[in-house]
Amino acid sequence: MDRRIERNGILDTAKELGVAIIAYSPLEQGLLSGKFHKNPELIKGIAGPRRLSGSFKPASLQRTQPLIDRLDDLAGKYGASPSQVALNWLIHANGETVFAIPGASKPHHAEENVRAMTFALLPDELRELAELSELCGRR
Repeated sequence: MDRRIERNGILDTAKELGVAIIAYSPLEQGLLSGKFHKNPELIKGIAGPRRLSGSFKPASLQRTQPLIDRLDDLAGKYGASPSQVALNWLIHANGETVFAIPGASKPHHAEENVRAMTFALLPDELRELAELSELCGRR
């Protein structure tokens, strides 16, 4: 959701130097799972600093809904979850430059994250998700 490195030269410099970037919070603290969009009541149960994130405010949920809807559509197509589609996009959108180390608070989260590599999004789908995440992302 935070695409600033594509505008401020960091991504281009990393590619030029052959340096890898590890994406911080690749699932936007769980937002890209879609579970908070489907059930906003879950936000009340968020603990720690994550609960202060603007990503979980009603306006942000509304702004990011089109991206969540498309992740959900693609998840159905690939027999995956929206989180898996988001991770798949992240690690394929910029070649060998960007890597993801998603958090996993439960064993099944780690297993789900691994399954993000069991399919390949089509080039048009990668492009579409890039455009949507740019439109819906942080401003």
